[in-house]
Amino acid sequence: MSSPAAATASEVLDFDDILAEIGEFGPFQRRNYLLICLPVLFAAANSLSYVFTAGSPTYRCYVPGCDSPDNPDYGADWVSIAVPGSWSRRGHFTPATCDRFLANASRSVPEPEPWRTWPWDRCSAENFTAETERCRQFVYGSSERTIVQQWGLQCQENLWKLAFVGTMHFAGLVVGTALSGYLADRYGRKHVFLICTVFMALTGVAQAVSWDYTSFLVFALLNAVGTSGVYPLAFIIGVEMVGPRKREMSSIVLNYFYAVGEALLGLSVFLPDWRQLQLVLSIPPLICVGYFWLVPESVRWLIARNRREQAGDIIRRAAKVNRRDVSIELMDSFKQQELEAEPEYGAEGALAERKDDKIWLAVKQVAGSRILMVRYAILLLIWAVNAIVYYGLSLNATSLSGNKYLNFALVCLVEIPGYSLAWLFLRKLGRRLALSGSLLLCSITCVGSGFVTLAQEDRIPCKTGVESWSCANWLVVTLFLAGKLGITSSFAVIYTFTAEMMPTVIRSGGVGVTSTFARFGAMLAPFVPLLASYYEPLPLLLFGGLSMVAGLLSLLLPETFNRKLPDTVEEAIALCNQ
Repeated sequence: MSSPAAATASEVLDFDDILAEIGEFGPFQRRNYLLICLPVLFAAANSLSYVFTAGSPTYRCYVPGCDSPDNPDYGADWVSIAVPGSWSRRGHFTPATCDRFLANASRSVPEPEPWRTWPWDRCSAENFTAETERCRQFVYGSSERTIVQQWGLQCQENLWKLAFVGTMHFAGLVVGTALSGYLADRYGRKHVFLICTVFMALTGVAQAVSWDYTSFLVFALLNAVGTSGVYPLAFIIGVEMVGPRKREMSSIVLNYFYAVGEALLGLSVFLPDWRQLQLVLSIPPLICVGYFWLVPESVRWLIARNRREQAGDIIRRAAKVNRRDVSIELMDSFKQQELEAEPEYGAEGALAERKDDKIWLAVKQVAGSRILMVRYAILLLIWAVNAIVYYGLSLNATSLSGNKYLNFALVCLVEIPGYSLAWLFLRKLGRRLALSGSLLLCSITCVGSGFVTLAQEDRIPCKTGVESWSCANWLVVTLFLAGKLGITSSFAVIYTFTAEMMPTVIRSGGVGVTSTFARFGAMLAPFVPLLASYYEPLPLLLFGGLSMVAGLLSLLLPETFNRKLPDTVEEAIALCNQ
C-alpha cells in the first residue's frame, strides 16, 4: 500500500495540473508542435506519391511513316485514321493505347525524305486496313514520365502491376501502424517518431533509385512502413504536450497539415519525372535528424515509465520558455516519487498480469454478446467502407476531366473543410447523426457525379458561348469534391464514435483492431479506378453505393454523445439498449 506522502505526490504529478501552471499551449509547446507538424507534410505526400510515380500517362501507338521520329504529335489530325479509338459526342477522339491499324501492303506509307515536313501527306484512310496489330513503340501526350515508361508497363495487361503498387503501400501501412504503436509505448514517442521519419526518407530515396519493378515494390512497402508511423506518433506527441482545452485544436490542425501535404503532390506538374519527384519528397525529411536535440520526449510517457527526473527537466525548460514560474515543491516531488516507486516493480508486474487477465475476460464477454458482436461487425464494415472510399476518391481524382494535377490538389485540400465539418457535426448533431450524415452526403454526391459523367457529353448550351460539357466538367468536379468532404468528415467522426462505444479495458485495442481492418479494406482501393475502363462512372457509383449502405447501417448504432464512457462490457451492452 502506498503511503499518504506518495499519494500526495501522485496528485501533484497529474500532468494536466502541471500544464495549467506552466501554460497549456505556450511558446514552448507551439514551437515543438510546429516541428512535429512539418514531417507530417512529407508523410502525407509520400503516402500518395505513387499516384503519380506509378500513374499511367496518356499514350498511343507510334505509327511508322506518319509520326515524326524526332517530334511525334500525340493529337495529330490523322491519328483517327491510323489508330482505333472512340469518338465522344462533342467530336473528341481518344485513341487506343496499344493497337494500331495494319498498313495496306499495296499502299504502304513510305518513310519521307529528310527534307520533307511532318506529318507526311499520304497518311490517309486508304493506306490502312480495318485489321489491327499490337505495338511496342508509343507516343505520349505529355512530358510526364512514370515507371510505365521506365520498365515497359504499358497496355491493359500491365494495369494490375500499377494498382499493385498501391496495394503494397497499404500492406506496409498495416505492418507499420501496429509496429510503430508498440515500439512507441515501449521505447518512447520521440525516438520512434524520428526513426520512422528518417526511415521514410531513406526508403523514399531508395524508391527513386530503384533498378526494376520488383525493387520499386519492395521499397514502396518499406516506405509505407516508415510513413505509417509519422502521423499517428505526431498526433500522440501533439495531444500529450497540450492541456485539455487545446486537444481538439491540436488534432484538427495536424489534420490540416496532412491535407496540405497531400495537396503538395499537385505541384508535381513541375516535376514530371518520377525519380525527381520522389527525391524532392524524400530528401527534406532527413533534416529531422536534428530533432533529436530539438524536440523533447513526451512528458506523459516519461511519467508513465517512472522517469520523473527527466520529465522534471523538460517541465523546467517549458516553464522558462513560457515565462511561467513552477514551484520548487513540484520539482522535488518528481525525484521523490521516482525513488518511492522503485521497490514496487514486482507488484507492478503482477498488476500487469492481472490487467491482461481482465482484457481477455472482456474479449470473451464481448464474443458471447450477440448485440455487441453485431454492433462491432457494423463498425468494421463502416471502417472498411471509409478506407476504400477515402483512398479510392483520392486515387480517382487523376481520372477526372480537366487538369489532373489541379483536380488532385483540390480533392486533398477539401479535407480541411471536411475535418472542420466533422468538428461541427460532433458538437451539434451527436455521433450517430454526424457519421450517418457524412456518409450519406458522400453517397449522394458520388452517385450524382457518376450520372453527370454520363451526361456531360451533350452539347446543350448552359451559358452564352459555353457548351454544356465544360459546365458539366465543373459540376462533376464539384460533386466529387463534396463526396471527398463527406468521407473525410466520416473518417474523423468514426475515430471518436468507436472509442466511445468500446469498454475502457479494451478501448485502445478495439480502436486498433478496427483501424487495422480499415487498412486491409484500403488495399482494394487502388483497383477500383480500373473499373472505369469497363464503364466510366462505375467507380463513383460504387463509392456512392458503399457509402449509402454504411450510412444507413450507422443509424443502428447507439448514440454516445454526452454519455458516460462504458468502463465494463455490461455498461457497453446497456449503452446499446438506451
